[in-house]
Amino acid sequence: MVFTGIVEEMGEVLAIDKRAGLEMWDGTKAEGFVLKIGCKMAVQGAYIGCSIAVNGTCLTCTAFDAKTFEVNCAPETLRRTDLGDLKVGSPVNLERSMAANDRNSGHFVQGHVDEAGKILEFKQEGESLWVKIALSDAILPFVVPKGYIAVDGTSLTVCEVNHREKWFNLMLIAHTQQCIVMPKKKVGERVNLEADCLGKYAAAAVGGVAERVSGLEQKLVRTQITVGVGLSLAALCILLLARRG
Repeated sequence: MVFTGIVEEMGEVLAIDKRAGLEMWDGTKAEGFVLKIGCKMAVQGAYIGCSIAVNGTCLTCTAFDAKTFEVNCAPETLRRTDLGDLKVGSPVNLERSMAANDRNSGHFVQGHVDEAGKILEFKQEGESLWVKIALSDAILPFVVPKGYIAVDGTSLTVCEVNHREKWFNLMLIAHTQQCIVMPKKKVGERVNLEADCLGKYAAAAVGGVAERVSGLEQKLVRTQITVGVGLSLAALCILLLARRG
């Protein structure tokens, strides 16, 4: 199950409810964070347990009707994402999970947000809008020029990356500006960031190989030192024997 990063519609937060009576696996009750969102398209084909991306965050539908749905946000979700910044009336990007026979006009978006970045600048160029976004060292290695990134669940192309100042930028065409929440935000507000998952898997795989190679190199160095010491001792013995003869 994945998303495409092609936002289907903008919904509206209708209610934010910190409920104390959510039932746990053992029948006990605990407090939870529940969002109720108004929409048109996101509930088409919905069912209890289906996945809907809200600002790029993969969430489980726990209740729905013809015009609304509800999702629970776990503490880790609130720590990692901008969903805790939402207020009643806030617009949110919505996308249903991609069906197996759908075309993908964006990229593979898991809905597993890496972190919330901060908008640094909006700058207009013709009908397009430049957006500069700050990010941390944790995600910076996976953000590359002309690579994919999901920002609040929108599949976008990275333009520039500044590793020293820790920011990247992207450009929104006029059509995209009308379809997503980012242009409605202000400088200083947060946006959900998810780096291209293929890049993260590749980096993890290469990292494992690099670790093994490093281990082999250390063993080789130790072997070379041992051999070198052995040869030196052998040469010394030969020299001593030659002097005695």
